[in-house]
Amino acid sequence: MDLNLKKIIPYTKPYKTNIVWNVIFNVLYAFFSTLSLITMFPLLEVLFQKKTDATPEILTKPEYTDLWNIADYAKESFFYHISNLNENYGPHYSLLLAVGLVITTFLLKNLFNYLASLHMMHLKNGVLSDLRKTMFDKIISLPIPFYSKRSKGDIMARMLGDIGQVQSSFFVILELIVREPLTILFAIYAMLSISVELTLFVFIFIPISGFIISRIGKNLKSKSTRAQQESGRLISIVEESLTGLKVVKSYNAESNFRTKFNSSVDRLLKLSNSIGNKNNLASPMSEFMGIVTIATLLWYGGNLVLVDKTLEGELFLVYLLLAYNILTPAKAISKASYSVKNGLAAAERVFEILEQEDAIAAKPNAINKTDFTKGIHVNNITFRYDNDNVLKNFSLTVPKGKTVALVGQSGSGKSTIANLLTRFYDVNEGSILIDDIDIKDLDIHSLRDLMGLVTQDSILFNDSIKNNILIGKEHATDKEVIDALKIANAWEFVKDLPLGIETNVGDAGNNFSGGQKQRLSIARAVLKNSPIMVLDEATSALDTESERLVQVALDNMMKNRTSIVIAHRLSTIQNADEIIVMQKGEIAEQGTHDTLIAKNGIYKRLVEMQSFE
Repeated sequence: MDLNLKKIIPYTKPYKTNIVWNVIFNVLYAFFSTLSLITMFPLLEVLFQKKTDATPEILTKPEYTDLWNIADYAKESFFYHISNLNENYGPHYSLLLAVGLVITTFLLKNLFNYLASLHMMHLKNGVLSDLRKTMFDKIISLPIPFYSKRSKGDIMARMLGDIGQVQSSFFVILELIVREPLTILFAIYAMLSISVELTLFVFIFIPISGFIISRIGKNLKSKSTRAQQESGRLISIVEESLTGLKVVKSYNAESNFRTKFNSSVDRLLKLSNSIGNKNNLASPMSEFMGIVTIATLLWYGGNLVLVDKTLEGELFLVYLLLAYNILTPAKAISKASYSVKNGLAAAERVFEILEQEDAIAAKPNAINKTDFTKGIHVNNITFRYDNDNVLKNFSLTVPKGKTVALVGQSGSGKSTIANLLTRFYDVNEGSILIDDIDIKDLDIHSLRDLMGLVTQDSILFNDSIKNNILIGKEHATDKEVIDALKIANAWEFVKDLPLGIETNVGDAGNNFSGGQKQRLSIARAVLKNSPIMVLDEATSALDTESERLVQVALDNMMKNRTSIVIAHRLSTIQNADEIIVMQKGEIAEQGTHDTLIAKNGIYKRLVEMQSFE
């Protein structure tokens, strides 16, 4: 059994009742599929008014002896009733019984087919939903470094497309191992009962057909994998184009992105056509091979009926129906085998994500810390990204209630400190302590509960203002939301909106200006009310007027809190208790604003450069 197939099995356990009933109804379907054709024989006998040794006139009711002879008992009982009806009421009543039997068996066959499909539907849809839930849980729990080298489009393709392919492909296996094989076995048993010689003749063609069809499906799994990867690239191009649409248009780069998109579509078209060609060839090829078998049977069986006279014509017609009845499940098996190959490729990509290890997972006995009493200590840490040192032997102490600012040129490692404090990344050497406890020993959720984060990019979700702010505190009242907006200096524009806090912010908050979006982000952090605030260049993308309003909001928020401010604009951090000047991942200078100006060093040059600007 394929490894990925085994991995699907745990997801089917909640639906084992559906599996059991599906198997039962598929067995019954396979049985009545064959029986419905066998009942054509007495109908033909009645129509042709022919009695032979094979269909004797039975006027004595047969007796049931044991289970092993139940087939003979059923056959003799039926002909007993046919004979009685013929004897007492005439042939039209026996014809009515034969027709009624045919209708009944076909009705039961299709009823069991429907019931089997019903349980299969519940199984497929249930597993699809559970897989998507598990996948989403996984993709939001994986650490930030995992996504630094992966495209969002690829993850979305796996989440939506590949899981759907798993659903549509894998569960045909139940038909592959139960329904279709049993339909074939029941039909072959009936065919052997009619003529062993003819059936052995049929068996000659089955291996030949199987070999031809298997050759058609060669390399299908690898092509399916490539097609799914290309689908991920296609979604990435669309997502990036829409996200950066202003840049695309302002640089007249539409043709560039159009070319990238069209190239991806063309590659996907070529792969899809190749896969589809093989899938489409499977059914007609299996049917053609089946018809060749039927045609050969007509010649060989016709000789048995017309020349050798060792087989009755009516039985031969039923035999042909049974032989043709093998073609449908055989075609289904050949198509399903291709579908399973597609599913295996999709499942491989799905489980690649589900089985990713979380490199920043909490320890089994992690400490659940709910308060902050002393301070933050960064002890001699080193952090590498792609084997390049971003921070080297960096140490920092932030006492409770104090504000420490980190400044320096781009690439000096300022934002890396924020990522390490929140454990988006882990240090390679050294340690970060909160109240003398290593943050690696803390429960990761309780660690992040202690911190409020405001980033340079104002990340808002396509929902109402209220729901965006409630991310900070899920069950807060409207009054608490409004109070947070007031502290964040955002209520002044929210109160004038027609729908107030119920106003939708639009995609990525694009219904508001940069300064307004940033103040809404600050309101979210205010509502969270964490004792530690981490501000990662929160004003660097704003104009002067917006910066002033946002800075007032930040000052309001930082009152009585411990704050780590990563700043590009030095005018915003002059009142910090301590300023750390960073250069190439190390501390170049530190002290208060006045102390650093007096040193006449790097910090003063940075201030002068910004003043000149």
